[in-house]
Amino acid sequence: MTGKTVKLTVGQALVRYLINQHTEIDGERVPLFAGVFGIFGHGNVTCLSEALEQVQDVLPTWRGQNEQSMALAAIGYGKAKLRRQIMIATTSVGPGATNMVTAAGVAHANRLPVLLLSGDTYNNRLPDPVLQQVEHFGDPSTTVNDSFRAVSRYWDRITHPAQILSSLPQAVATMLDPADCGPAFIGLPQDIQEIAYDYPETFFEPTLWTIPRPRPDRDQVAAAAALLKTAKKPLIISGGGVRYSGAEAELAEFALARGIPIAETIAGKGAVTHDHPAYVGAIGIEGTDAAKELAETADVVIAVGTRLQDFTTGSWTTFAPDAAFINVNAARFDARKHRALPVVGDARESLAELDAAMGDWKCEEARMTDARRLYADWNAMLDEGQAPTNAAVPSYAQVIGVVNKVARPEDTMVTAAGGLPGETVKNWRVKAPNTFDCEFGFSCMGYEIAGAWGHAMAKGGDGVPIVMVGDGSYMMMNSDIYSSVLSGHKMIVVVCDNGGFGVINRLQTGMGVPGFNNLLKDARVVNKDDPLHVDFAKHAEAMGALARHCESLADLETAMEWALTTDRTTVISIHSDAYTWTPGGADWYVGVPEINERESIKEARKGQEAFRAKQRQGI
Repeated sequence: MTGKTVKLTVGQALVRYLINQHTEIDGERVPLFAGVFGIFGHGNVTCLSEALEQVQDVLPTWRGQNEQSMALAAIGYGKAKLRRQIMIATTSVGPGATNMVTAAGVAHANRLPVLLLSGDTYNNRLPDPVLQQVEHFGDPSTTVNDSFRAVSRYWDRITHPAQILSSLPQAVATMLDPADCGPAFIGLPQDIQEIAYDYPETFFEPTLWTIPRPRPDRDQVAAAAALLKTAKKPLIISGGGVRYSGAEAELAEFALARGIPIAETIAGKGAVTHDHPAYVGAIGIEGTDAAKELAETADVVIAVGTRLQDFTTGSWTTFAPDAAFINVNAARFDARKHRALPVVGDARESLAELDAAMGDWKCEEARMTDARRLYADWNAMLDEGQAPTNAAVPSYAQVIGVVNKVARPEDTMVTAAGGLPGETVKNWRVKAPNTFDCEFGFSCMGYEIAGAWGHAMAKGGDGVPIVMVGDGSYMMMNSDIYSSVLSGHKMIVVVCDNGGFGVINRLQTGMGVPGFNNLLKDARVVNKDDPLHVDFAKHAEAMGALARHCESLADLETAMEWALTTDRTTVISIHSDAYTWTPGGADWYVGVPEINERESIKEARKGQEAFRAKQRQGI
């Protein structure tokens, strides 16, 4: 090998490379990798942890309680940083690795960067089978780390020390590519981590990474402009790619200048504020009636930075059969969906070039007038649904209304899975851009508290994450309340206890099946008339958090005001209604038995058949 070299183990070289990668955020040079979430076991403690311990002042390592939740926290951090900085999660081989697979699915579905480093079994196989090894009789090279292949954008197993020279730069480039962004996985066999090798010093030179902004093809822009100029009733769908591109202002200005209403996806919520003059709310199954009606009448739809998931499209029933689509997306795969006219490129740059190609065209004022009338009607409905009543137990909408009222513009709402995504997407009024995180690409129960720990790190005290979580998700994963207390990263957690899995019970009973195994009262419990409710406040206090249980909306408002003043993670619990939901939004394609003797299921099947007849064909 020519040139100067330095002899390091694979673990030491990997860590030295990572600490020398940098990026720029708002003109400031910062580390690309902001920290590590780690649980050490025999697969990563003797070599990788040795290397991390030496650099803990520049690359801090945070100890989590569960490998999945650590990686979810890393994902929350990356989301809060708009994919400009990356966190690392490391685990040992075996169950620690498989615990992280779910989090990798979250990152993959949501196109979010996270670097996953897992120990692996011995490359030389001399001590096989080792502790926690799963043996494959016909393929001894297979380990549990192969399960990451399905949920990684970049996957590699290092079997020779020199391989990190090519693998690590490719992993970083993948995580920073707007089109390919997602999790990168590196498997590290235990006997490879320890090997010393003469690495070229140039490999460790400080490197400044920038996120590319691919410009669209001129012909694609011209074709999109020509199509948009034919529109009488256009509609913009703003996706998460708008936020990650930093195209919020450009999108808002384009919409106002061209007279086109803006609807948004769940991932895109927060690119503009609730009171923006072109905004009509979220679109799709958890969307507003205003966005739904505008989508049903749209002749040209401009989808910017969205993968057009079924919750956005109402399983492709929300649009007229002859509606034309212009898909602006950095990923060719997304831009080509549903016979769309593709504009492959960065959202900000593509919008600027499309705007320049539009000349003085503007949609007739009637379109925006209709949009504002429909949105005003929707907001009036929200006001009515959030108003206090004499009901014994408040609805999600009422609870969200109180929390939203007290929240400051700089606070970030975090939720995922269950009934709260739909209820927050509809009811949460965003006060400042990029202060809303609903993980719904993978709909991962357990993301809420873990993801908020990452948000708290990223925010650095500039506001707090406010977690809204149901009792079901809380019971699934809550240990990062303890993590946040240990690390000093404050969050506010509002636990809405509706006695089980409320929203899936709604779907089950709505499709004709009697309530079964979702609400606690419908499960195999000792006392169905009065099943045990967890004392979430006491549980949180046992992990070092401050906590209160609320009996009313007035109690909740007082508790939220108090929570903003506390010095650590604070948990507030309140009982909520499992049967009252905010109306509105599109329908959803779900499986209903084709043959059944129950009249309720027969009726549900008829409804689904009528619904499916409206589906737009093609992918």
